[in-house]
Amino acid sequence: MEKRKVEIVVISDVHLGTYGCRAKELLKYLKSIQPQTIILNGDIIDIWQFSKRYWPETHMKVLRKLMKFVVEGVPVYYLTGNHDELLRKFADMQLGSFYLQNKLVLELDGKKAWFFHGDIFDITMQHSKWLAKLGAIGYDSLILLNSMVNWCLELFGKEKMSFSKKIKAKFKDAVKFINSFEQTAADLAINSGYHYVVCGHIHQPEKRMINTDGGEVLYLNSGDWIENLTALEYNDQAWSIFKYDAKQFTKEEDVEYGQLSDGEDLQSKLDVQTLLQKIKLEIA
Repeated sequence: MEKRKVEIVVISDVHLGTYGCRAKELLKYLKSIQPQTIILNGDIIDIWQFSKRYWPETHMKVLRKLMKFVVEGVPVYYLTGNHDELLRKFADMQLGSFYLQNKLVLELDGKKAWFFHGDIFDITMQHSKWLAKLGAIGYDSLILLNSMVNWCLELFGKEKMSFSKKIKAKFKDAVKFINSFEQTAADLAINSGYHYVVCGHIHQPEKRMINTDGGEVLYLNSGDWIENLTALEYNDQAWSIFKYDAKQFTKEEDVEYGQLSDGEDLQSKLDVQTLLQKIKLEIA
């Protein structure tokens, strides 16, 4: 299958290391594109819930595929989120074409784009981190239960359902939080003179122009790879939301996951374990 050329791809909220992560689908997507720049906008590895007891091969293959992009010279920006906040102490680190940062500003065809995860707008994160972590465990458990229910529904030819989306739709506070999040991001971006503001965190894919008294900005959110299976793509001066569709990925491809030749330099030989050692990250 011929790979699609993409100028910029933005992915967030993958949550590798959790039961809800859809690593297999993400891997298929990554294998289908030929990106010029990759921006990982937070919560890629879920360090909060990381356990040596659960780290499937598909999760490792996603990281190997991302590192393979680095080996090929594709700039990969890893912007930290709340679930991988331990990496923030190592911000501004660079290894080859891999960049670890807290936020990023790029000029795209004469317009400035501001990328960051977005957890700084979450009051729960700022003042009750233990509650946020408890909520993350509950969310992962809900997704696991939802997966089992959907398996049964498929078995009987019924349509799948999303527990979390139904819960969010019934609680006005959830909708209010999302609207407030988007408006706050837009206000800050407009005040700073940015044309695009690109976030993650709330697992809600979005692309819409937000107007205020101070001006307008295109607000973008890359969604997640738990339920929505979405990414942002930038091509020919325009943004679009990619939505994973299993029908587009019916043919399994032969894959070489990050196998590197002996002739490549040390930075090119980085695998995930080496990267974690370099940033001195110890996970109990």
